Amino acid sequence: MPSPPGASSGAHNRRRATDDRGSRACWRRATCSTTSASEPSAPAGAMTIMLALDEVSRLAFATSMDRQWTLSSWPCPMRYPPLSFQGKLYMVYTASTSCGKNNVHQVLQIDPPVQDRDGQGAVRALQPPKLIATVPEHKLVYPYGLVECGSEILVLGHNDWFGSQILVCKLSDIMLQRFIPMKSIGGSILFIDERSISVSSKVLPTVKGDSVVYIYSGHPYLAQYHLSSGSLSPAIDNCSLYGRTPGPSSLVHHVFSCSIRNQ
Repeated sequence: MPSPPGASSGAHNRRRATDDRGSRACWRRATCSTTSASEPSAPAGAMTIMLALDEVSRLAFATSMDRQWTLSSWPCPMRYPPLSFQGKLYMVYTASTSCGKNNVHQVLQIDPPVQDRDGQGAVRALQPPKLIATVPEHKLVYPYGLVECGSEILVLGHNDWFGSQILVCKLSDIMLQRFIPMKSIGGSILFIDERSISVSSKVLPTVKGDSVVYIYSGHPYLAQYHLSSGSLSPAIDNCSLYGRTPGPSSLVHHVFSCSIRNQ
C-alpha cells in the first residue's frame, strides 16, 4: 500500500510521521522492518496495515481507506527485530536492572488498533504492548529475537557470551515458564541476522536440517549450528567463501541475504 498523502488530523493520538523528527524527509528515510496485516476493527472491506519503523521507534498503521498513517503515541522498542504473526506484532525487549545484571528479557505483543475510548468518535488507536512472557538472563544470555517456524513462534538466542551455543524455545512454552531447548524444528533451517527466517532443508541440501545459520565471530564465520548435537560446522563450502563476489557462489549466501535489509 503506498504511503497515504500527509494531511493534518485533530485527534490527540494521531500524528503525521514527519512530526516525530520535524521534517518530511524523516518519513521517507524511516525503514519499515516489519509489516502486519489484519482485519479486526477496520472499516468494512478495509484491511489494517501496521508498520514497525526503526528510525522513529514508532509503529504506524492505516487502512486502505485512510488518507494518512497514524503513529503510535508511545515509543516502541526496536533493539531486536519484531515479528509479524497472524495479524499481530511480537517483539523482544530487555529490561535492564540498575546494576546491569540479572536482566530480564520480555516478549511483548501488539494487537491491531482498536476504537479509542476517549469519546472522539471513530478514532482508532494502538494500545501499548502487552507483556506475555519473560525470560531471565540465566536462561537466555543474549536474545536474537523471534521467528515463525511452521505454526509456532520460536524464541532464539545465545546461551553463552561467545555466541557458540544457540538456544531455540517455543514461545508457547516460555509463556508457561517452561524453558525447553528444542533439538528438532521439523527439519527446517533458521537464518538469523537483522531478522530471522525459516527455510525448508529440502531446498538447501548443503545445510543439515534442524540447524541455525548465522555469522559466528570466529571460524567457520558463516556457520551452521546443529540443534541436536550442539556442534558447529561451515554453512558453505570453500568455493563460496567470498559470498557474492565474482566466481562461484552459494545459494546459502542468497538466502542469508534475505535476513539483511540493505542487501
